[in-house]
Amino acid sequence: MFPLGFAHRGGCALAPENTLAAFRLALELGATGLESDVWTTRDGVPILDHDGEFEGRSVAQWTRSELPPHVPSLSELYEACGTDVPLSLDVKAADAAPSVIDVARRHGALGSLWLCHWNWKTVASWRALSEAIHLVDATRTEHMRTAPEPRARRMAALGIEAINLPQHDWSEAWIETFQRYGRRTFAWDLQRDVEFDRLLTMGIDAVYSDHVDRMMRALGRRDGRAASGTDAARRAGPQR
Repeated sequence: MFPLGFAHRGGCALAPENTLAAFRLALELGATGLESDVWTTRDGVPILDHDGEFEGRSVAQWTRSELPPHVPSLSELYEACGTDVPLSLDVKAADAAPSVIDVARRHGALGSLWLCHWNWKTVASWRALSEAIHLVDATRTEHMRTAPEPRARRMAALGIEAINLPQHDWSEAWIETFQRYGRRTFAWDLQRDVEFDRLLTMGIDAVYSDHVDRMMRALGRRDGRAASGTDAARRAGPQR
C-alpha cells in the first residue's frame, strides 16, 4: 500500500481542480490516493473546494443546491470514484469534521479516510468521533514548537497516525524518527522528478502532487529500484 501517491486537488495540473473529472482522471493515471479540501454548506453538506468561497461569500453561507454544479460533494466523490482509494481531506473548518465522518460512515469509507488539520489538538479531538479514521498532523517546521521525537511520542499517544509537511521540510533523520514511533510521514507539494526521487529514496510514506503522471512515474522508478535491490540480494546469496 505504501508509499501512497495522492492526487492533489484531484491532480490539478491535468484537469480542473477538485472536479469529478479530475478525480476520475487521477485514478485512470494510477493515483493510489486522492486529496482535496473540505468545507460544510449551510445545510450541512461536505463539499470539496480549495478556497471555500463563491461570489465573495463563504461556503457556510450557501446551501448545497445554490453552489455551482462543478463543485462536488463528498458523497458525489464516493459515488463517482468508489470508497476503497485512500482519501486525504484537509478540513478547512474544524466543525466540518463530524459531517465528513458521517458521510464516510454512510458510504462505508471510514477506513480509507485521512483527515488533516493544522492544529494537532483539533486533530486529536476527532479520534472520539471514530476509531476507524486516520488522523494527520498537517503543519510546517516553522510552526512546530516540539522537536520531532517528543512530537512523534505525543502523536502515538493520541492516535495521530501521520504527519504531513511540505516536501522541503523533510530530512532523512526526521523521517526515521517519526517512523521509529510508528508514525507515517507524508510530504506535499512535490512537482519535479528530483523532488519525488529525493523523498522516495529517503523512505517517505506518501507524496502529494498536482502532476499525477510524474508522481506515478516516480513511484514506478522507486518500485523498480526496490525490486532490483531485492533481486540483487537474492543473487548474492546469504551474507557471511
